[in-house]
Amino acid sequence: MAELEVHLVKLEPMRVASVRVVSRTPEQDAWEKLRVWAGPLRLLDNLESHPVFGFNNPSPSLGRLKYGYEFWIKIGPDMTATADIEVKDFPGGLYAVTSCKLLGDPSGRDIPRTWRKLMKWVKSNKYQWRRTHELERLQNPLSPVRDWVLDLCLPVEERT
Repeated sequence: MAELEVHLVKLEPMRVASVRVVSRTPEQDAWEKLRVWAGPLRLLDNLESHPVFGFNNPSPSLGRLKYGYEFWIKIGPDMTATADIEVKDFPGGLYAVTSCKLLGDPSGRDIPRTWRKLMKWVKSNKYQWRRTHELERLQNPLSPVRDWVLDLCLPVEERT
């Protein structure tokens, strides 16, 4: 597991705008919905202030062509929900983080492979999985989907 570069990050609590789509291509469909809403508000102009996270919701499963994906973008306290946007409060917490590039992997197979490696890393260290949202932070969401670089964020806590 030496090839996996992992660092621990404490994500602070934040208020997020949430978009979820269930389809055969939910990542692309949910991203388009979020981009159309967040773009004119200039939220995508500063990804440090307004990071974008996503996760399967519900996860893919055998025999089902459709699954879900949910995107979050950090927003300020004065923003409100709309017909297509739900506002949520994220409690934050400690995460084990590694990067995964979609470059050259249009199938997306590297994503689940990297998640498995990250889980093995956690199990081989003094941490355990904290059962809450596993997040994928988009480093470059304005790039074409095939060029996205994701920070895979696995919620962890020290073993007791």
